[in-house]
This record gives sequence, C-alpha cells and structure tokens, in this order.
Amino acid sequence: MLEREPRIYVLPTMMTAGNILSGFVAILQIFKGREGEITEHYYWAIIAILAACLFDVLDGRVARLGGQESPFGRELDSIADIVSFGVAPALLVHDIVLKDIEKPAGLGWLIASVYLVCGAMRLARFNCIAASDDKTGSKHFRGCPIPAAAGVTASLTLLMLWLEEGNKAIGPWKYGLVALMVLLSFLMMSDLEYPSFKSINWRTRRSPVWVLISIIIVAFSVQNWQWMPSVLFVSYLVYGLVRPWVSRRVRQQIEVEDIAEPNEEPATSEITLESDAKNTITPKDSPPSI
Repeated sequence: MLEREPRIYVLPTMMTAGNILSGFVAILQIFKGREGEITEHYYWAIIAILAACLFDVLDGRVARLGGQESPFGRELDSIADIVSFGVAPALLVHDIVLKDIEKPAGLGWLIASVYLVCGAMRLARFNCIAASDDKTGSKHFRGCPIPAAAGVTASLTLLMLWLEEGNKAIGPWKYGLVALMVLLSFLMMSDLEYPSFKSINWRTRRSPVWVLISIIIVAFSVQNWQWMPSVLFVSYLVYGLVRPWVSRRVRQQIEVEDIAEPNEEPATSEITLESDAKNTITPKDSPPSI
C-alpha cells in the first residue's frame, strides 16, 4: 500500500528553495575564490549566506501567517539550513583562515568539521522537540539557532573585508574567526534560550516610539550594509548569553511579547465564566425530589 503523499504548500516551499539555492551559490563562490579574485568571491559568498538567512525568516513567517506549517516543510527547511548555514560558513572560514593552521596538523579541518556536526545535531534536536514546543506554545530556541550562527560568521567576515578594503587578503583579524567557530559550536549545543520572535505577526502592536526605532534601524542597516549586519547578529548572540540576568519585563519588551496590564483581566476569564454559567444547574432546573 502506497504512503499518502505529503501536502506541499507553494509559497513557503519557494522561500525554502531560495534558501537552498543561496547556500549553493555561496559554496560555488567560495570554490571560485581559490582561482580568481579572492575578496570579490568572498563578498558574493557572504551576500548569498545573508540572503539565505532572509529566506529562512520568510519561509517560517509565510507558513505561519497562512496556516501552512507542515512536517514536510519542517524537514525541507532543515535540509536547506545544513547547506546554507552549515556547509557554506564552514567552507568560508576554512578557506579564509583554518586551512593555514599547520600546527597541530589537522586542527583547522577539525574545527570546521566540529562546527558542521554541531550544526547538524542542533537541527536534529530542534526537529525532535519542535512538536512538543508547538503544543506548549514555546517561543524560544534551545541553543543558538544555526542561521544566527551563520549570520554572525558571515557578517563579521564581511566587516573584516570592509576594514581591509583594497587588500587581496584579510588581515590578522581573521584569526578571531577560529575562536568564533569554536564558541558557536558550543552555543548551538548549549541549553541557553534564544528568542524565536514567532509572536511577531500582523496583529503585533507596539507604541509609535518602538515602530519609529524599528524603521530607523532598518534604514540605517541598509545604508551601512558593510558593518551593520554584524552589529545585529552579534547583539542577538550576546543577548542569549546575558538573557538569564535580564528582568522578565525587559525580556518581554525585547522579544515582542504581550504584556498584561495590572488591571487587565485574562481574555479567558469571560469564556470561563460563561461556560460555568451554562453548566450551572439552577434550583428552577433541578430535578424534582422524590
């Protein structure tokens, strides 16, 4: 007996396909950088990885807004992520700095491999606990998400290229990527909680000041695309580290969660009272005594 074909939603799948293609383009550019102008191909590889991050955000948003989440989409998204955010960043850092580490022998290859394996395990763990998180309404990631790890790596590499503009090779700053890869490998497998921002949708409401700040940040990021992405990604990475010491109210503001006012009653109270009223047996309706 043939298994039933999974339901495939077009728009979210197209966004995920864009993620996969961006990762493939990044890998191609990294290999081309070995033959031609190194910095030029690194630029294109980094742009492709950042584009994959954008597609990764969009596919989840489109699926949730249209009520089109499915097991097929979740599995396809993980396959795309391991290409764009696992293989591509590992190859990028390996070509920039890790391949030059000669002592001890094989250390550079090992660091890149550990990052890739930790990223794959992070995705597998996410798929295992995703179903339970959906039931409990969890709005957090356990461990640093692999798209954020790739975004940190790509954006900091972009910053280094910008600082070394005009040179054919990245300066001594590149050795910081070695420690960064080790740190990201650990954070992806850690139990630290990172916000998923899944609560942001068309019904999300904030004060005019928050909206204005968001517009300014977006405009400033577009204008300063060489270094502003690194500020945003590193801020997210650091926030996960200091989050346990941040007050609950501040966390709710940063993570765009609804905050109940002191005099505001829960929305379920009226429903509870109404259902209780319907199920209450009044003396008039009580059965006659025998």
